[in-house]
Amino acid sequence: MAAERNIDELFEDDQGVFMISVAAELAGMHPQTLRIYESRGLIKPKRSPKQTRLYSRRDVERLKRIQQLTSGLGLNLAGVERVLAMEEVMDTMQIELDRMRDQANELEREMLARIQQIHRSYKRELVPWQPPGALVQVRDGNSKAFKVTVERPRKNGENRSAT
Repeated sequence: MAAERNIDELFEDDQGVFMISVAAELAGMHPQTLRIYESRGLIKPKRSPKQTRLYSRRDVERLKRIQQLTSGLGLNLAGVERVLAMEEVMDTMQIELDRMRDQANELEREMLARIQQIHRSYKRELVPWQPPGALVQVRDGNSKAFKVTVERPRKNGENRSAT
């Protein structure tokens, strides 16, 4: 476990560190298979200054995924290319969705904070509105009902009374 942590700290996931024989062994394939996958564009290993192929941990994981698709699911290389392309698109879309969710959550927090700020700014002298004709509390504590006449203009300009 400590050795794994040291390897994680020493090398980035996409840093080419494994020669073709080591990468092939880690992925459970023949080195010639890796060369074929490279020629098909399924894998793109880094190159050393002397043009030796150097595979990263990410490359090895991709090789294992290709192995799973070909051996486990019976896909041909064209199918594997298609699946890998769709997985990359889905990963990109998931990242964008996560970013949008974070942005929506931040906007919601800002909106709620602004609403609370507005509620705190209300003045106490605001009087709640009640519809005409509602019971009115008088100073002696008794409630009395009364009718309020509301004038509404008619369509032809004449006023009519409504109670």
